Amino acid sequence: MKDSRRRLLPARPGVAAVTVLTAGALVFGASACGGRATTHHKPGTSHEQASGSVGRLLAADDGSGHRLRQVDAKGAPAVTVGVRPDSEDGWNVHLSVRNFRFTPDSVGGAALLGRGHARLFLDGHPLARVYGSWYHLPDYLVRSAGGGARLTARLYADDHTAWAVNSAPIQATTSLTTASAQPTAPAPHQPETPRPDTTLEIVVSHGKVSPAPGRTEIKKGRIIELRVRSDHADTLHVHGYDKEARLPAGKTVTLTFTADRTGLFEVETHESDLLLTQLVVR
Repeated sequence: MKDSRRRLLPARPGVAAVTVLTAGALVFGASACGGRATTHHKPGTSHEQASGSVGRLLAADDGSGHRLRQVDAKGAPAVTVGVRPDSEDGWNVHLSVRNFRFTPDSVGGAALLGRGHARLFLDGHPLARVYGSWYHLPDYLVRSAGGGARLTARLYADDHTAWAVNSAPIQATTSLTTASAQPTAPAPHQPETPRPDTTLEIVVSHGKVSPAPGRTEIKKGRIIELRVRSDHADTLHVHGYDKEARLPAGKTVTLTFTADRTGLFEVETHESDLLLTQLVVR
């Protein structure tokens, strides 16, 4: 009599292997990705560089609506600015940068440390955006901005945030008046008065400082002129140099000294305890 029960046949090896591999791939994929899509960035680029998350984004801005992106002072970008009259028209402006390079092709992208562009301000008013070391400043731009004497260069990241150290924008300021002034012969028997290499004009009104406190790079041995006007009586003080001057209400006071010491020095008011600017002497 024949056995009517159906014989159980062993599974084919190929089918079993495919089944095991498929299940393993599903389990491994779920554990590796956590069920979420993975974001890959350019090989050799860190996640911090790809996302532009360098530094710390502060709530404060630079005074022109651009938020500050604070980085450590060590290795931070730096800038100095020089101007000289052009023989044909206006001024030639030269920006010297350190730990920084201009990246016009990346404007609007992520903030990467040591990259970006610069902006020029005339007496605190926006003047131009700069993508290189040299810029020609036509005289008509100065006239259209209402004239002025104080030219400031400030560094920005590609995402238009302003690079900052110690909550102050990284910038440098110089005077167009000094650059365009023609030397005059000294009066008889009178020593020639040294002209300042850098002039900073600062206004204190209703507890606010204009322009917003920033950082000015100065070479050792240069002459600095501080021109400060306050709407209330106070005292001007330069830390590290122990230079002081009384600030009568509503009057502009000029304090001139030689930057013969290197380091970071704060300029502030005593009574109101306001930070006016920072001087970096190298």
